Amino acid sequence: MAALLTRFIPASLRAKADTWLFQKRGVDPGETFLAQRRVFILPSGAGMGFAALILTLLIGSINYSLGLGFALTFTMGTCAMVDIFLTYKNMAHLHLRPGRAQPVFAGEVAQFELHVVNRTKLDRYALWIDFIEAGEARHVTDVAAGASSAVILSAPSLERGWLAAPRIRLSTRFPLGLLRAWSYWQPDLSALVYPFPEENAPPLPISGVESADGHGHAGHDDFAGIRSYQPGDPMRHMAWRQIARLDPADGGQLVTKHFEGGAIDELVLDFNAMPTFMNLELRLSRMTRWVLDAEQRALPYAFRIGAIDFEASSGEAHQAACLRALALHGLGEAP
Repeated sequence: MAALLTRFIPASLRAKADTWLFQKRGVDPGETFLAQRRVFILPSGAGMGFAALILTLLIGSINYSLGLGFALTFTMGTCAMVDIFLTYKNMAHLHLRPGRAQPVFAGEVAQFELHVVNRTKLDRYALWIDFIEAGEARHVTDVAAGASSAVILSAPSLERGWLAAPRIRLSTRFPLGLLRAWSYWQPDLSALVYPFPEENAPPLPISGVESADGHGHAGHDDFAGIRSYQPGDPMRHMAWRQIARLDPADGGQLVTKHFEGGAIDELVLDFNAMPTFMNLELRLSRMTRWVLDAEQRALPYAFRIGAIDFEASSGEAHQAACLRALALHGLGEAP
């Protein structure tokens, strides 16, 4: 079909049609409704062959005055007309709503959750949905009347910051496959991409020295982190919170709390204290690794970068705030 359009339609007219019909509308805020003007429909390859077959039957019936030939021709034509209506109805009047996008590290695959909502009394079948850059759609879903369906689409993340969801194409060939209806959607959805943690990074920059009496200010008195369980470790030193996160099937093992002499100074991850000869991205990558290492060892840590200064703490919320600051350093907070 595309080849026929390219051959018989002038380039200037094609450019105007692309500008008017298929122009990018920008980001669709909130929920999007697929009205009639947003649904496009054209014959598929099978539809073009079906049209050629009807034309051949019509010419043969006229030449030989075949009554049954006319009946078959018009019956097939009626089926094609009904298929046009049903294919359009299978796509139109749906609501599209963005879901959630979990943060990822640079180089990983970002997952975008999208919802197709059907508030009509008509079931929808074989709806293909994917990012335009993926080429042929890889995800298909059915949506019952008065229900919704969630679809997870994947896109690679190349650099830190906000990764906006690429433009999406929905299409269907239901019920006969003679026509293809499609629509475009640019959801207002972005995934936060953290810097990729440096491999083989130096140890955590613990600058404090142990006090003479074994007590200090870092952690909980003389608490120094966690380590693998060793026979003879007392049960009261078991790190139950970390053990609960481990899955023995994935190679997890028991861990215990490790105690040493207290440290006078707390663990501080200071971006400005890093060597100036390192480039920006490498420093952010190293800071990311240190945040993850400190959390893995359950060490409270302070965090400083630019105007951001977090007091010593630990936990998922503290880690997320630090990683967000690293991801958006120098880029701004939008969206």
